[in-house]
Amino acid sequence: MFVVIFRAKVRSTDSEYTLVAARMRELALGQFGCLEFTAVTEGSDEIALSYWPSQEHIQAWKSHAEHVLAQTLGRERWYESYSVQVAEISREYRFSH
Repeated sequence: MFVVIFRAKVRSTDSEYTLVAARMRELALGQFGCLEFTAVTEGSDEIALSYWPSQEHIQAWKSHAEHVLAQTLGRERWYESYSVQVAEISREYRFSH
């Protein structure tokens, strides 16, 4: 399993940002094999973690036309900066009550 770690400095958001973010999440989970998606924002810092079964799934998602458009809008309008890291998860532990 792989994790994509997206970290951004948010410049500004608007109603379109909220719609695009929801659509990207829906596509990733529904059509591209994303196993789990979590995002949090604190002040101007945003971090999103998405979990994927393979690098091929990640690449298909990265190059999808709607996602490419969202990336362009992010660079032009919403983000001051961002970074993306892809890591393979070699071990996982869980606890549940």
